[in-house]
Amino acid sequence: MNWILLIEIIYVLFISGVLLRIIYDTQSVTKTLAYLLLVIFLPIIGVFIYFSFGINYRKNKLYSKKIIQDEKQEDLVLAKLESYNLKNLDGIDDNDHFSGLMKMIYETDRSPLTTNNSAKLLINGEEKFPEVLMELQNAKHHIHIEYYIYEDDEIGRAIEKILIEKANVGVEVRFIYDDFGSASIRKTLARRLRANGVKAFPFYEIKLIKLANRLNYRNHRKIIVIDGRVSFVGGINVSDKYNNAHSGNKLFWRDTHLKIEGDATAILQHLFIGDWNYCSNEKLTVSENYFPKPEMISGQTKNIQIVSSGPDSDRPSIYYAVIKTIQSAKKEIFLTSPYFIPGETIIDALKMAALSGVDVRLLVPGISDSFMVNAAAKSYYNELLKAGVKIYLYQKGFVHAKTLVADRCLAMVGTANLDYRSFDLNFEVNAIVYDEQIAEELAFNFEKDMKDSEQIDINSWLNRPKHVQLIEKIVRLISPML
Repeated sequence: MNWILLIEIIYVLFISGVLLRIIYDTQSVTKTLAYLLLVIFLPIIGVFIYFSFGINYRKNKLYSKKIIQDEKQEDLVLAKLESYNLKNLDGIDDNDHFSGLMKMIYETDRSPLTTNNSAKLLINGEEKFPEVLMELQNAKHHIHIEYYIYEDDEIGRAIEKILIEKANVGVEVRFIYDDFGSASIRKTLARRLRANGVKAFPFYEIKLIKLANRLNYRNHRKIIVIDGRVSFVGGINVSDKYNNAHSGNKLFWRDTHLKIEGDATAILQHLFIGDWNYCSNEKLTVSENYFPKPEMISGQTKNIQIVSSGPDSDRPSIYYAVIKTIQSAKKEIFLTSPYFIPGETIIDALKMAALSGVDVRLLVPGISDSFMVNAAAKSYYNELLKAGVKIYLYQKGFVHAKTLVADRCLAMVGTANLDYRSFDLNFEVNAIVYDEQIAEELAFNFEKDMKDSEQIDINSWLNRPKHVQLIEKIVRLISPML
């Protein structure tokens, strides 16, 4: 009996210690309550989930080496950009209602406003992949590729073939893949690349002893940089399912990507090299080979800022950028996200914008690949609809784009979903284009997607069965862990 009592005392002390750690370490009230409820009602499972997924290693030993390396490199990159006279923040017109956003991004992410750029919006894989293949063929010095999902399929092998060909003629080819998202290529395509002269590394190798924690911190970025002159960023991974022209696809896949030529490529290069130096045994430096002085773009140039965030950054810069954009918009906001668990601050910002007369429209999947995420997302719709936000459920297939259009003069295209994982745990990157042409084009595609969507009727939505709404609210309690 004494042993039983001792075990019970140890158990109570252990659970109490975990609860205290959750309260002490977790900054978000919502996440704190979610983990407290989980540990109280499902003690053993809850403790395992918290220590596996709940601890945020931002500024912790896990990434301390990367942080130090990136900060030193960042100083060199900014110095180089300044030598090109590209850090144009002092010249921002304070009357521009997005000037505060531009300055905030520089303060939080040290990302300058670049002004010498061309940008091309790429809709779906059928527009992106031909552009990528063409630019890869034109590579002269180096190819840098970083992807969350890369598959050993038709498009994956087409890119692989070019990478190997280029490596064989002396082009430096570096390839980063997420060890979770691209698990299927570890023993196939990645090995073939290495065997043929391509330097390929997983960003954060998943090992059994640290399996759960390493699964939690994912490199969700999709970056290509070629010769330091042209780059690609956005939501489209390397997989045949993103190409709707592919004969084997049964589900239409709607996504958006961006091609950039000019100064903003240097910021994406900086992000790639920081990730590369962390995961490889190589230490690249800020040299003319990787940061050549860009040629002046002819015609109408685009103002672009790159904003990034991850467990290695001081602040959730992309999260801040989304909130600031919503707050700054005066006429309309078009948001698209496949996973919508944004938290109370963004929900309040959207409600306040709609109540202020801003036309706020949200496009989300009608066909989802995650019941739990979809249920949690639906729990937010009631309050948004009541505030006047228009919500559209995409019906043509699965919408995977992560975009934002504000006042038809700002377009945001990137890798970050509107959810806790993208804002807090994943390595992400978005491009913000301050340009009417690109914003109008993105708005046009949003309106085109609306025609393939079903707008939620507020009366029908609010009158749904109570048990369905209850399930959604229950799932919302654990949404910070999804």
